[in-house]
Amino acid sequence: MSEHIEPKPKTVKTPGPDHSISVERNASRVMVTVAGRIVADTRKALTLREASYPPVQYIPRKDVDMTLLARTDHATYCPYKGDCAYYSIPAGGERSVNSVWSYEAPYPAVAEIREYLAFYPDRVDAIQVEK
Repeated sequence: MSEHIEPKPKTVKTPGPDHSISVERNASRVMVTVAGRIVADTRKALTLREASYPPVQYIPRKDVDMTLLARTDHATYCPYKGDCAYYSIPAGGERSVNSVWSYEAPYPAVAEIREYLAFYPDRVDAIQVEK
C-alpha cells in the first residue's frame, strides 16, 4: 500500500523593506531581437525592479510575435510573484530554450505584469531600450 503525500503548500511573501519590488511604466521603445527577427516591439513595457536584481522589462503579449514562441513544460515559482511559465524561441536555437517567462496569474503585489512577458538578456540577441 502506497502512502499519499500531500504537496507542501507554497510560501507566499509580500514585498517589503527587506525585499522591495516596484513596477513602473516605461515610456521608451523596447525591442527584442533573436536570429535577426523582431520578437517584441513596444512602447508600453513595464520595468520591474526587485531587490538587488537588475531591472527587467516586461512586454505586453499583444506586442510580442507569439508565433515565434513555443510554450515549454518548464515552470518555476517565486514566493513574491507566483507560478511562472516559460517559452522558447525556436529561431534562436539551443541558446533560446526557456528564454521567455510569464506570470500568468501573478500575486496581487505585482498584478500589473499579468499578460506580460519578459526575456533573459543572455538568451536573445538584444533587448534594446531606446530613449
